[in-house]
Amino acid sequence: MRKKIVAGNWKMNLDLEGGRKLATGICEKISENPLETLPGKPEVVFFPPYVFLTEVVKAAEGTSGVSAGSQNIHQLEKGAYTGEVAAPMVKSCGATHTLVGHSERRAYFHEDNALLAKKVEQALNHGLIPVYCCGEVLPEREAGKHFEVVKEQIVNGLFWLKQEAFEKVIIAYEPVWAIGTGVTASPEQAQEMHAFIRKVVGEKYGLQTAEHVSILYGGSCNAQNARELFSQPDVDGGLIGGASLKAPDFLAIIQSF
Repeated sequence: MRKKIVAGNWKMNLDLEGGRKLATGICEKISENPLETLPGKPEVVFFPPYVFLTEVVKAAEGTSGVSAGSQNIHQLEKGAYTGEVAAPMVKSCGATHTLVGHSERRAYFHEDNALLAKKVEQALNHGLIPVYCCGEVLPEREAGKHFEVVKEQIVNGLFWLKQEAFEKVIIAYEPVWAIGTGVTASPEQAQEMHAFIRKVVGEKYGLQTAEHVSILYGGSCNAQNARELFSQPDVDGGLIGGASLKAPDFLAIIQSF
C-alpha cells in the first residue's frame, strides 16, 4: 500500500509563535484521533520557514506520523553562499523531508531541472526525503503540452537516480494555474496527470516501483475538495498551501482519506 501523505507548505507566512501554535494545535488534535486509526493511515509533514523549523520539529515530537521538513535546500553541501541553507543543516534540525522544485522556486528563482537534480542528490545524500514538485503553467496546458512538460521535469530532475534511490522520492504534481487562484484541477484532471506520471515512472523503473511511489496533488486543495481528490486511485495525498495555515481546515484535509 502506498503511503498517504498530507504536507503543509506554510511558504513565507507566520512568525515563531504563530508557527509553534499552529503545529502544536494540530498535533494535539492528531493525538486525540491518531493517524493510524484513520482509513488511509496518512502521514503529516509540516514545511515551515527555516527560521522556526527547529521549533516545529519539537512541536511534532511524540506525535506518531508527524514530521517536518524544509521548503528548499541549496544544491551544495556548504560554502560561501550567504543566506542559503544546506541539506546537512536542515537534517541537523531534525527535519525528515525537503521540498525540491516548488513552482514558486522555478518561477521566481529560475530553478531549472538540472539544478533541481543536484538538490535531489543533496537531499538523498544527507538522509532527507525529497518531495519533487512538477507541473505546468496555464499556457502550456492550453497548448496541450502539459504531459510533455511534466514528463520532461521528471525525466531530467529524477531519472538519473538508481532505482533504490528513486524509491525514496515523493512526487508532487502542481498544476501551476491552480495554485493560489482558487481554481482547482477537477478530480478527473488530477487523476489523469497522476496516472500519467505513474506510467512514466513505470516505463523507467518498472511497474512495482511505479505502484509504490506516492504522488501528491498540490493545487488549491482544501477542506471542501480534498475528499473527492483523494478518492482518485492515483492521488496519494496533497501538498497543501493556504489551507495548511488554518488548523481546522488542515485537520479536515487529513481526515479526508
